[in-house]
Amino acid sequence: MSFEEAITDLGSGVIVDIEVTPGSRSISVPSGYNEWRKRIEVKLTKNAQKGKANEQLIECLAELFAINSSNISINSGATSSKKSLLLKGVSYQQAVSVFGAHLINNPKI
Repeated sequence: MSFEEAITDLGSGVIVDIEVTPGSRSISVPSGYNEWRKRIEVKLTKNAQKGKANEQLIECLAELFAINSSNISINSGATSSKKSLLLKGVSYQQAVSVFGAHLINNPKI
């Protein structure tokens, strides 16, 4: 099984299932893949207070995909560590390519 299970193609964008670890020592987007939960893991330095971790997550994904942060929204799980994010204007193949390039070097896969 692979991280591709965490990505759903919508045609006009993709839904990415993510598991967030807030309050980490360093930012790592993505940091691995949880094959049991079928979620791409990310580590954020901001704590989950007043939406700070969510803001940091959106900023990091916008930078990773070179898109405007306004094209990213939290579809579900805004107050949970398990989130689904909508990335508008990102193709399934682009999402697989970007995440794949970053996850290949991670031994957790």
